[in-house]
Amino acid sequence: MNSDPTDPAAPPPPAVPPAAPPTSADVARLAGVSRATVSFVLNNTPGGRVGEQTRARVLAAADRLGYVPHAGARSLRAGRTGLILMAGSTVPIGPLFSGFYREFQDALLPRGYTGVLLGTTLGSGDDAARAWAELRPTAVVCLTPGLTAEGVRILLRSGTRAVFTLGPEPVPGAHALIMDQVEVGLCAATHLLERGRRRIGVVVPADPALAPFSGARLAGVRAAVATAGGGPSDGGAVEPLSLEYTEESAAALVARSRELSLDGLFGYNDEYAMLALRALQDAGLDVPGEIALVGADDLLLGRLLRPRLTSVRMRLPGGGHLADLVDRALTDPGSALVSQDLMTVELVARDSS
Repeated sequence: MNSDPTDPAAPPPPAVPPAAPPTSADVARLAGVSRATVSFVLNNTPGGRVGEQTRARVLAAADRLGYVPHAGARSLRAGRTGLILMAGSTVPIGPLFSGFYREFQDALLPRGYTGVLLGTTLGSGDDAARAWAELRPTAVVCLTPGLTAEGVRILLRSGTRAVFTLGPEPVPGAHALIMDQVEVGLCAATHLLERGRRRIGVVVPADPALAPFSGARLAGVRAAVATAGGGPSDGGAVEPLSLEYTEESAAALVARSRELSLDGLFGYNDEYAMLALRALQDAGLDVPGEIALVGADDLLLGRLLRPRLTSVRMRLPGGGHLADLVDRALTDPGSALVSQDLMTVELVARDSS
């Protein structure tokens, strides 16, 4: 039974298969020029010497036909894709880093590159590197832990011209953009010690993806306490406290904090610190009277709480800085590997400590 196309309740008509996509030859015929001229115009080829009227005619023809250049064919001619692959992390990315990555992508475009964020990794370690290599990126900026020296070699052998790692430690063969997480814990603990807190709990997220960060931050707290001379002999202590991202787990953490008579708590980051703050208040503990609390990331939401959350603010350079580093590595592939600490930290003291 045929449905009435004018009936609003009728199902939509079947999709019509699209016609073959237009080619550069179609653009050339419509504009009345050669395919070489079309290539010069649409690829912004230097030295093409195409007049402005001809250029406008080619662009108008391409627009009318809906023509889009074939990236794969262009890559074969150029010998590279111009694609900068940002291999996505499984770690939750907050506003600080998402803004940085967005700036980085925007800064790549005027330099002739296209930044693509691959949100999920196919496998891990060397398997992930092989999956990235299949895309033939010009460069890889690895945002996820687990890339090995062999993974870097796989990428370079496949034609990738530079590999950058963004994380707590360098990887042999790759340019290293270091974010020293030890400094985050050191900064938080130094502040708590200055406020007279001696028995400090450190939130350690149960999420294993956060382990490379939480472990380093815990080490920073321990280093600060050791430098200050704190230890069991004078009543000082550092207590790791595992925390699932749930209210139930936060309540258990607070109960453990009471058992240990903790007077300071570093919440790993602002999100975990806010979860702990709610649980502390629900249990009737005074913050900061009985226990001082410090987060990290300096999120706006933390400033809206009562008490306002003390936090470690982390600063990253603009995305254009990283785009410049990538561009220099690609234009001078024989240059020495870059190793640069990207992150600086400072303590922003507020009411919770």
